Amino acid sequence: MLLKDGKTYPSICITNEPFPRVFKTRNIIKNGSRYFGPYSSNYAINTLVDFIHEIFPIRTCKLNLIKQNIESKKFSVCLQYHIHKCNGPCVGFEKEEDYLKHIESVEKIIKGDANELSKMLFEQMKLLSDEFKFEEAHLLKIKYDLLENYKSKSVISNTILDETDVFAYDEDENSCYINMLRVSKGSIILGYTIEYKKRTDETKEDLLAIAIVELRSKFNSTSKEIILPFDIEFPIKGVTISIPQKGDRKKLLDLSIQNVKQYKFDKLKQTERLNPEQRNSSVLKSIQEKLQLKNLPLHIECFDNSNISGTSAVAACVVFRKGKPAKKEYRKYNIKTVIGPDDYASMKEVVFRRYSRMLEESTPLPDLIITDGGIGQMEVVRQVLYDQLKTEVPIAGLAKNNKHKTNELLFGFPPKEIGLKPNDQLFKFLAQIQEEVHRFAITFHRDKRSKQQTASELDNIKGIGEKTKILLMNHFKSIKRLQNAEINEIEKIVGNNRASIIYKYFKGDLSL
Repeated sequence: MLLKDGKTYPSICITNEPFPRVFKTRNIIKNGSRYFGPYSSNYAINTLVDFIHEIFPIRTCKLNLIKQNIESKKFSVCLQYHIHKCNGPCVGFEKEEDYLKHIESVEKIIKGDANELSKMLFEQMKLLSDEFKFEEAHLLKIKYDLLENYKSKSVISNTILDETDVFAYDEDENSCYINMLRVSKGSIILGYTIEYKKRTDETKEDLLAIAIVELRSKFNSTSKEIILPFDIEFPIKGVTISIPQKGDRKKLLDLSIQNVKQYKFDKLKQTERLNPEQRNSSVLKSIQEKLQLKNLPLHIECFDNSNISGTSAVAACVVFRKGKPAKKEYRKYNIKTVIGPDDYASMKEVVFRRYSRMLEESTPLPDLIITDGGIGQMEVVRQVLYDQLKTEVPIAGLAKNNKHKTNELLFGFPPKEIGLKPNDQLFKFLAQIQEEVHRFAITFHRDKRSKQQTASELDNIKGIGEKTKILLMNHFKSIKRLQNAEINEIEKIVGNNRASIIYKYFKGDLSL
């Protein structure tokens, strides 16, 4: 069963810091900050966050507003203060206890409880008006109207439906989809849809029950009522199941059904639109456009080195044709001319060996060469191709950030950075190439080291020649299995005398 866990869905974060910030995020950091969501609708979360910053003077800066920094006059007010979107806590214009009252109100609104705040604003507005403070009363009225407008959009049922979970179900041939709506004080505060891969032995009742438990746990729901499209055996005691036919509960169920059907429709359309062939073609066109290549990069090659402190140094080249790995064309290279750990020199050797041979044999060169490295690796490839071999092939590099994660595509000389979005198909395609060349290079390096270690170990046994080594390794596959073998098993491969020598060597038993 496959759960699409919604890692990319955004949540609202209230940070754990002096004068907390409120913003939309897709990254959950366990540092004491509070997260609300995730929200499946970008429009819904953007509307809510914009509304919060419109009605409350919550800071948007990332300044470290500890008491020492504020008292030392380290900061100055920004534009947000001058347009009355922030009260200037960075310079001591607002006390933290007053600021935290805004945060308490923000949290209530996020949780769906806007009525109390609305009542408070109305009473303050009336009081100011009675005191003839019309300008201040007008500013409160603007906020009051914004809040009432927000409530009218979020409330779709009466407040009797307090803390209710709504679930809807739909399916196609291979998958099922379950939508969850959370209702609090008459407002929908969460909408979320997941996908399960169906099994032949699971009914829709089974899948819905599993999803309910999973989602209620995920969002820490303790609602005593759940609204469903059909009856199920629910394992949690004290929870009432409603299968409404009319009224506000039916309206909520219909909305959840509409959401799950739309989700399924969008998934199917996406699958139809981005089948493998179309996806690859789209990615290659994207590369061509971003790098302004003359030709569509139907033939791409990528290089990587692998060594440990300069030992068993190797390199690998992987080939992609029409966006797919062409594994029969992959090549491994033992580094022959470089002593010690020198990635640039190793890259120079391998690139020269590969492309000088291709030119001699009149083999078509790739449409694009990618180095698994930054500017230095690109420059080495440029020197070989442009200066030594007098040929030009577009060269790109995959650069990493300070956390050693690929985040930039480099191209041109001098290289220019082309930002990559982690969820973009282009990023995923380049990551696939990078992972493939890493895998191929590291596997080759491990194999080489293993063979060298094996050969070295058997070389220490006097009286054992090359043919015997080959026989032993063909049968036992590894030194460890040979070490653990009984003497009669070794005798079957190399005879009594050699078996005795080998067994005594590994066991340290000189009495045999």
